Amino acid sequence: QTLNFSYIDMVLDGVLRAGNAPGANGEVINVATGGRISLLDLFAEMKRITGATVEPIFVEARAGVVRDSQADISKAKRLLGYEPAVSFEEGLARTVAWYRTTTA
Repeated sequence: QTLNFSYIDMVLDGVLRAGNAPGANGEVINVATGGRISLLDLFAEMKRITGATVEPIFVEARAGVVRDSQADISKAKRLLGYEPAVSFEEGLARTVAWYRTTTA
C-alpha cells in the first residue's frame, strides 16, 4: 500500500506521536527524512518539480551562515517510533502538489 504522505503529513505524524509518547514532553525532536540535502540539491529538485527555469545567484556567504546541516531523527525514532514515510524527492513533490491545490 502506498502512503500519500507529504512533508506536512510527516510533521503532523510526528506531532501526534509526541502528544502521546512517554518521555517526549519538553524534548526537541527533529522530524525529517534523515538524509542530508544541500541547498543546491533542493534548488535543483524544486526546478524539476515546478518546471522553473531560474538559476541560482551565488554571493559571498554572510557571517554566521550554517554551511551544512542535517536533522538527526534518532530521538524521533527512539521516543516516538517515527520512521520517514517518503523520500526527500517524493515528499517535496507531494508538498508542492498540495500547495498548488490550496493557492489556486
